[in-house]
Amino acid sequence: EVQLVESGGGLVQVGGSLRLSCATSGFTFGGYAIAWFRQRPGKEREGVSCISEDRIHYVNSVKGRFTISNDNAKNTVTLQMNSLKPEDTAVYYCVAGAPRECLSWRVGGPEDYEYWGQGTQVTVFS
Repeated sequence: EVQLVESGGGLVQVGGSLRLSCATSGFTFGGYAIAWFRQRPGKEREGVSCISEDRIHYVNSVKGRFTISNDNAKNTVTLQMNSLKPEDTAVYYCVAGAPRECLSWRVGGPEDYEYWGQGTQVTVFS
């Protein structure tokens, strides 16, 4: 059974940092892309970043502020979020799916990812 479990969300002041972790089980990273999506209040889910093999992609709104990384030995994926802004407030989801979008330098849409974690809330306040 594939499982993705996020942790690390919380409250943070504008300009601060948070580190989200995703513990995965039930599959191996090879052949999958792991991505982070977020859903801001009143908005649709949007892809933030993805990683597959040596390919990494970020959406423009987080480039230079967020860093995705994986630890194959621990089957975890991390999203380091720096210089946080109020518009980063959202529920963040760790997802896994076919790598074609990420390997094509796109995060893709929710329909491209088969497995979803339960989400973790990130709230940035001023």
